[in-house]
Amino acid sequence: MEEREGDVRWDGLCSRDAAARAAALEHLGQAVLRRGGAAAAPRVLARLLLLAKRCPFRDVREKSEAILSGVQELGIRIPRPLGHGPSRFIPEKETIQVGNEDAMMHTLFAESFATLGRLDNVTLVMVFHPQYLESFLKTQHYLLQMDGPLPLHYRHYIGIMAAARHQCSYLVNLHVNDFLHVGGDPKWLNGLENAPQKLQNLGELNKMLAHRPWLITKEHIEQLLKTEENSWSLAELIHAVVLLTHYHSLASFTFGCGISPEIDCEGGHTFRPPSVSNYCICDMTNGYHGVDDIHASPTVSISGTTTESVCEVEALMEKMKQLQECRDEEEASQEEMATRFEREKRESMFVCSSEDEESAPTRDVSRHFEDTSYGYKDFSRHGMHVPTFRAQDYSWEDHGYSLVNRLYPDVGQLLDEKFHIAYNLTYNTMAMHKDVDTSMLRRAIWNYIHCMFGIRYDDYDYGEINQLLDRSFKVYIKTVVCTPEKTTKRMYDSFWRQFEHSEKVHVNLLLVEARMQAELLYALRAITRYMT
Repeated sequence: MEEREGDVRWDGLCSRDAAARAAALEHLGQAVLRRGGAAAAPRVLARLLLLAKRCPFRDVREKSEAILSGVQELGIRIPRPLGHGPSRFIPEKETIQVGNEDAMMHTLFAESFATLGRLDNVTLVMVFHPQYLESFLKTQHYLLQMDGPLPLHYRHYIGIMAAARHQCSYLVNLHVNDFLHVGGDPKWLNGLENAPQKLQNLGELNKMLAHRPWLITKEHIEQLLKTEENSWSLAELIHAVVLLTHYHSLASFTFGCGISPEIDCEGGHTFRPPSVSNYCICDMTNGYHGVDDIHASPTVSISGTTTESVCEVEALMEKMKQLQECRDEEEASQEEMATRFEREKRESMFVCSSEDEESAPTRDVSRHFEDTSYGYKDFSRHGMHVPTFRAQDYSWEDHGYSLVNRLYPDVGQLLDEKFHIAYNLTYNTMAMHKDVDTSMLRRAIWNYIHCMFGIRYDDYDYGEINQLLDRSFKVYIKTVVCTPEKTTKRMYDSFWRQFEHSEKVHVNLLLVEARMQAELLYALRAITRYMT
């Protein structure tokens, strides 16, 4: 994909061939520095800063740094990064530093850079779990860039529509750039009403999938498939549904892990010089503070564990042990299991944070979708009853997987692999303890999320959820899954205080995949009902 900004060309920098990169870098340096740096537009300089800090190829990092120094010597102000690292919640020193990664991670970074043209902050946080990241990148690459029913610019626009439902400007910004790079019409970015009617028609499904997927019926599907000249084919609709659910859940990850703006995007850099204390008042008003201030969190790493938090992990392990013993001794009746599910589903409605407040979406993001007042609502609010979705009647393994694979070949397989990796991922550790079987805890998290969406597994005892997930953890899960834009650092810090950041990122992988599968199940069930 050729990219130009005036005389400046970026293609070639992503090549795995060092000679091709060297030629591209030489051309880039000449283009930026000729005519006394006249080609050094702020956007060009911001992108050079990104390459200097975030490119997995050392030659590109070093040459980008040298070009910026050359521009500075010409008397032109150059940008510097705002913030500290890829996440606002995780100290930079605890994330993988680009250039210090091991061979396996370098391969992943190089692959990501070669396919996306960047090494984004989501990747730099997900790499705590390389096995999952590899599956995630492979799936995302297939959805966005490989052969499929939808044209490339439609795919990125659908990503924008989905991310905008949660006011996720991080993802919207990335996909606005990608949309334009693949030849998308800039007019569409002025609002959904400027996009083709076919995409506008997808707005209702996007809204329901993001906030109330249990309301989707076969009539909604029929409306999309039978709208005269603006109709969707089944294959196109499956592609769109997978993209919508992918970006709704990725918005959850973005907010849940406090992903920082990309260095070359708005909020990721500044042209103001640093003050003596290394940050200036403009940074503070943008929410960026000194490194010690922003990461002052005494209980989140093992080195700073308190007696109270050590007791917390011991108590959780003891509960897991007791529950296992109870399982071995007796099994609850089907009636009791059903009652426990309904109780947990009802209780999940009343889980909300004290920080829960309505936030009006900013205009630049909300213009991409309609009905900005439509958000998450619990099932039985205002007396509205939603029937329980029994996983035994319609499951991903027995129904959804084959439907996706039939209409959009290979994607069912890729999603299935990603679901399984997230669900089964374990290092057999819990905070400072090793050789721990965490399967009970992982299942409780997954099933709690599905319970919030009304999905019930007949063979699971929902009484375990209250034993294993405390209130602060439930608040965090529900916020990240249902209203991710309201997630705060305080919520992130307040659950599992003695666990490593990598373990909290692991929790977010479970939230992402459980949410995506729940949304998919409702949409695919409606499509199946339409087809039969």
